[in-house]
Amino acid sequence: MIVSTAPAQLATSLDLAAAALRSGALLGLPTETVYGLAADADQPQAVAQIFSSKGRPADHPLIVHVAALDGGHSGVDHYCERVPDFARALMDAFWPGPLTLILPRRAGVADAAAGGQASVGVRCPAHPVAMALLERLRQPASPEVGGATQIVWGLAAPSANRFGRVSPTTAAHVASELGDRLLVLDGGACDVGIESTIIDCTRGEPVLLRPGAITPEQVLQACGRKLLSNQELDQQQGRALQPSLAAPKASGTLESHYAPRATVRLMDAQQLAQALDMLQHGKPTKTAPDQPARIALYHRSPLKFPAALVSSYRMPSSAAAAAHELFARLRAMDDTGVGLIWVEAPPAGSDWDGVRDRLQRAAA
Repeated sequence: MIVSTAPAQLATSLDLAAAALRSGALLGLPTETVYGLAADADQPQAVAQIFSSKGRPADHPLIVHVAALDGGHSGVDHYCERVPDFARALMDAFWPGPLTLILPRRAGVADAAAGGQASVGVRCPAHPVAMALLERLRQPASPEVGGATQIVWGLAAPSANRFGRVSPTTAAHVASELGDRLLVLDGGACDVGIESTIIDCTRGEPVLLRPGAITPEQVLQACGRKLLSNQELDQQQGRALQPSLAAPKASGTLESHYAPRATVRLMDAQQLAQALDMLQHGKPTKTAPDQPARIALYHRSPLKFPAALVSSYRMPSSAAAAAHELFARLRAMDDTGVGLIWVEAPPAGSDWDGVRDRLQRAAA
């Protein structure tokens, strides 16, 4: 059931959502990145419903969403054993916003959400509806609301879709994935459009686990430390000949992820032009078989193609605009029934890393 968060209905919808979460139910939650499938992170049975609803492996950790830092006991204090100074600087710079930090987890909290790991991923979302709900959950329910009254310190909330599929960026996407019985707060289309940047802060240096809207240059400016890869950290710590065994698992980092039903092929402009030329002239190739399926083309460069076989969609020229529409565009192309989606690879540059990462995983 999709409920409105327009000003006239917001208070009633937030009461309904808070009561559902306190009772152990799931909720479709709008954030600035994508819609999440939320549950009280401290209710193991509720968290288990997330894994079963998505078809997600139980050892694949979830991100816990917390309210903004405002002094006193916060969600970060509740879930995290300690916060390094550079991680605190990143919180100050980017929260609320599309940044998840992996931090040492306090014993006995969010075990299920953390997938059994000693660390936990936390972030503070910037969407006004999510922020309002998290603030409301930090206060015990009033007697007139009824039901459970406990404080909820954080919401475990992976993307509200079947595991491995395209993430939802509208309330309608959530309902189409998980059914009409799920309560979904309609917060409109997500502003950012791809999941948060994930930075591991458990190994003494900031280490990138998943790119997103926040770039390495911004991280360096905010905390004074270079954002490393796992490989760079291994070399720095004298483990150049082996992969980093201490790297925690994180959401959305499997090789194949964010995939539509159609097969995605990622090519540069020259490869796309060659494939389209062979398709035009009926020459079989690995990407244009003897009996070519209908193809959706998502590109920036001007290309010639047979209109009878190919539907064309232009990719925005800016990374932020491309990220904003990426998942919605993949869903829309998939819904036309094409068998193949050919995508022009994004240009070089750290601002495109998040889009590039999602497309590479969709094509894996």
